[in-house]
Formats: sequence, C-alpha cells, structure tokens
Amino acid sequence: MQLIESVNSFLNNIVWGWPTMILLVGTGIYLSVRMGMPQVTRFRTMMDTCLTSRGERSSKGSVNPLQALATALAATVGTGNIVGCSGAIISGGPGAVFWLWISGIFGMCTKFSEVTLAVKYRRKNDAGENVGGPMYYITDGLGKNWKWLAVIFAIAGTVASFGIGCLSQISSMTTAINTAITAFVPGAADHTDTISLVIGITAAIVLGLVIIGGIRRIALAAQTLIPVMSIIYVVCSVIVILAHITSLPAVLASIFKGAFSPKAVIGGAVGITLKNAVSSGLGRGLFSNEAGQGSAPIAHAGTSTEEPVKQGLFGMFEVFFDTIVICTLTCLAVLMSGVGIEYVTGDKNVLPIDAFATVFGDKFGSLSVALSLLLFAFTTMITWSLYGVRCLEFLTGSSRFSGIYKVIFIAAVVYGATVPLGLAYRISDTLNGIMTIPNLVAVLGLSGTVTQLAKEYFSNKK
Repeated sequence: MQLIESVNSFLNNIVWGWPTMILLVGTGIYLSVRMGMPQVTRFRTMMDTCLTSRGERSSKGSVNPLQALATALAATVGTGNIVGCSGAIISGGPGAVFWLWISGIFGMCTKFSEVTLAVKYRRKNDAGENVGGPMYYITDGLGKNWKWLAVIFAIAGTVASFGIGCLSQISSMTTAINTAITAFVPGAADHTDTISLVIGITAAIVLGLVIIGGIRRIALAAQTLIPVMSIIYVVCSVIVILAHITSLPAVLASIFKGAFSPKAVIGGAVGITLKNAVSSGLGRGLFSNEAGQGSAPIAHAGTSTEEPVKQGLFGMFEVFFDTIVICTLTCLAVLMSGVGIEYVTGDKNVLPIDAFATVFGDKFGSLSVALSLLLFAFTTMITWSLYGVRCLEFLTGSSRFSGIYKVIFIAAVVYGATVPLGLAYRISDTLNGIMTIPNLVAVLGLSGTVTQLAKEYFSNKK
C-alpha cells in the first residue's frame, strides 16, 4: 500500500505540477493568439448566442445547445468554486485570485477549441445518441495511429469519474450539511456518521432517478437546477460583498500586489512565495473550470446543433461564468469579509462559511453555504456519471455496459458519504490530471482545424 501511495504521489506531482500548468496556460495563450483573442473580440457574439438559443429544439438522441451548456456547467460549477477558491487563498494568499483570472481568460479559448472539436468529430452510438469528446477527435482528427492516446484518456476518465465526479463531491456535501446541522443543533455533532449515511442514501436514490434516464434526463435536471443554484449563491455572495464594500479598494490592491510580490502584502513571516500564489491560482482555476481537461466537450457533443463553432461559444461562456463570475464572487466575499485566513493550514469549507456568517450569522451562514454545496455537488455528480459512461462506451464499443457503470456509480455515492476517501480519491485525482495531457496534445494538433472552422463561421455571420 505504501508503494502505491508513493507512486501515486510521484505521478500526482507531475500531472498537477508546473509542467502541466505551463502546458495548460501555454495552450490557452497559443490558441488565443492564433485565433485573435476570440474571448475578447467575440465576447458579444458569445453572449448573444447564449441568450438567443432558449427556444431551440433538440432532435432525437440529442439535447439543444442550451441544455448541453447546462449539462457541462453542472459539472464545471461545482465544489471547486467554493472549496477550491478557498484553497487557493489559503495556499497562495490574495495574489492567487489574479492568477485564477488568468487561467479563466485563456481557458475560455481552450474550452472553445475543445468543444468545437467535440461537435466536429462526434458520432452516433448504438443507442442513436450523439457522442463525442477527446477520445473521438483524437482518433478521427489526429488519425487512428493515435488511438492509444484516446484509450489512455478514456481509461483515466472512466476511473476518475468516481473521484472528482463522485467521491469528492459527496464528501464535500456531507461535510457542509453536517456543519450546518451542528450550527442549529449542537448535539448533532455526536451523530455525524448516521447523518452522513442518510445523506449518502438519499443522494444515491435521487441521483439514480436522474441518471437512469440518460443524457436527456440529465440535461433536463441540469437545466432546472443550474439557474436555481446559481441565483442562490450569486445573491448571497453579492450581499456579503455589498455589506463590506468599503474594503473593496484594499482587497483589489492586495490581489494585484500579491500576484507578483506576496510577501509585500501579507508579510514575510507567513512564507507565501510567488510560486505558491501562481500555482495556487492557476491550479485551482483550472480545477474549477476544467478548461483543457477534456471532460466538458463530452457533454457539449450531445448538442443538436450542426455548427461546431456555435457550440464552442457556449463552451467559452461556460468558463467565463464559472471562473470570472462564480469564483470571483467567492474570493471577494472571503477577502472583503475580513475573516481570519490561515495561509498555511485550515479547513477549506470554513472560509466561505465564516465570510457568509459576517452578514447572515453563524446559523444561516452555514446553511447558505451548505445549500450551495449540496446543489453544486449533486449537479456535478449527475454530469460526471455521463462522462464516465461515454468513456466506457468508447473503450467497449457499446453502450450495453452503461447500466452496470451507473449502479457502481450510485453505490460509490453511499461509500463516499460514509468512509474516509484516502488513497482512492488521491488516485482518482491523479487520473483526472492524466486526462489533460492526451486532450491538450489533440487540441494543439488540431488547432489549425479549429482556426479554419472559426474563420468560416464568423465570416458567414458577418
């Protein structure tokens, strides 16, 4: 067991280390320059496209473009937007927020490219559904000689879906709910195991009712829940920010100063280095918006639209909403509230709860964060179950094993709610990072295709 732990730790440091982050950000910069910064020059087109697509209908075996976006957002807007942002501030100080923005800005172009390729090279599976993602644009775009790279992605995606898409989500959910219940009923602290079991069983039942219906029911659930959970969290965060609005200039100054000289902002004794600020901001941002990871294109491939670039604009919006909007609100709420931040150690759930408590009080502060985490985690689980199914379909060449996968996924929800995650989660986290490398190889290799598709689409739009 120690050997497995050591090997996993070594691989994790590689796939989530500086080389991968440089590759991720570098890919975003390269694509942005090559395509003329579409996240800026096509921002209005992106917003118009998202706002005018509500009435589009889906065809058999597909979902409409907005439902595909909602499905992808269900996974992207998750616990990383709360817990991940807190972790970035804990590890890298206020300056990490600046680098989180950088990951979002360039990640918009990476996600645009991924989604465009996913729709361009998608197929129909044996159930008549639109399927696509890195495994298909690697095989059909780069060529069959690269299929081994697609297989690596699919294996990592299948296994990692149980980690980032299930175990980590239900764990964050149960922790937040237990904290909220304890705030109202202190005696409940002695019964957290029982409460966690009830949460796990309840979540498993509801999840099963959703994912058993396939992509159309998943998309319907996501389309219903995404606006609700977003409004709740955005409104609560904005209230906290407005309550501490006088601290905004100082917080913004600490973000920009801390991005390049953290010690000048928080004091040399704390020991925050520039490396920590950059790696925490970039790492948490990429963890949250999943740009370059290759997971979201799987959801977007289910769209009914025949225009790859059009769906690519939805992918671009996905990163904008996740990182530039939701993550920024979390970071500002925490930093502006003036809560005590432990930069070396600390419970990542505590920071948002403490920040919200400065306005809503301890009880309702815990409740609002718990409700947000519950919705964020649940929607992430339903979409990641789809990602796992699609990766397994690619490996087996058939959808007939999807039922078995779903049963195991549902059982993992109960397991994750009641048992410490330990090595199982850390291995899944490593596999999650491994997904990124094959995907970025394909995105870079097919960047010419994306550029040409974008040029033709925007020329026709004019």
